[in-house]
Amino acid sequence: MPRVNKYIAVNQQATWAGERIDYYWVRYIFISFLLVVLVYGNMSCVEIDKSIRVLIVTGMDIEAHDWRKTTLAAMEELSKDPRMKVDTLTNIYALSSFDLSHYDVVYLNFNNWEKPDPDAKAEDNLKQFVARGGGLIVVHFASGSFESWPDFVKLAGKVWDRRNTHDPRGPFRVEIVDTTHPITQGLASFDTNDELYICLTGNEPVELLARAKSVVTGNYHPMAFTHTYKKGRTFHLTLGHDAQAIHVKGTAELIRRGVAWSASRTVTAVGDR
Repeated sequence: MPRVNKYIAVNQQATWAGERIDYYWVRYIFISFLLVVLVYGNMSCVEIDKSIRVLIVTGMDIEAHDWRKTTLAAMEELSKDPRMKVDTLTNIYALSSFDLSHYDVVYLNFNNWEKPDPDAKAEDNLKQFVARGGGLIVVHFASGSFESWPDFVKLAGKVWDRRNTHDPRGPFRVEIVDTTHPITQGLASFDTNDELYICLTGNEPVELLARAKSVVTGNYHPMAFTHTYKKGRTFHLTLGHDAQAIHVKGTAELIRRGVAWSASRTVTAVGDR
């Protein structure tokens, strides 16, 4: 008799090409396959969730700031958090058309001193990125960038006042004033050797995290603060004059934590990983 090449279901059993297959085995194989798909799919989602994609915008600065060395120092410190995946953009004018949607955080590490600002398309591109929930990091003299952008202060929280500068480079104490914020929780006040900025202005609401007392003004000035713009988060750090200053343990920890917080991810200390 010729073999029957068809599928017939009888009493929870099946015959295919003349061979019997128990339905329980079929169900077992199918469920196992689904579990494999779900497990690996979830692992992929976990990996995506763990990664923090950072774009450092750099490529120019005043003569006193070596953007190559500060960019490298920032990358070295960020790499201590394995979640950080860092790229660099060394042409600030490319912001006019650059697709920022691939990143969680834009990290500004430049100043276009006596050079034209990127155009209105670049301003809108960055504003839309932050407005949709992207993170923004403003470090050191990046506060003096985009002079002609009327809304840059809305993104940065505070900007250079175009009059004052900083104390002479030297040692000073950075005081942590908010010990409950995720960025500074558990972080102690620390000593650094850097430029103490006395030059920021702006009426946007900010949350002060750290401050330092100027020998020039005799007043306290913000060293680190947070700000929100629509759905986005900004972390603004006035420290970081050079690579040496960035590698100061407290400053480096603020940078890593600030990036994680601005990306809306869990903030952890290096020792917790």
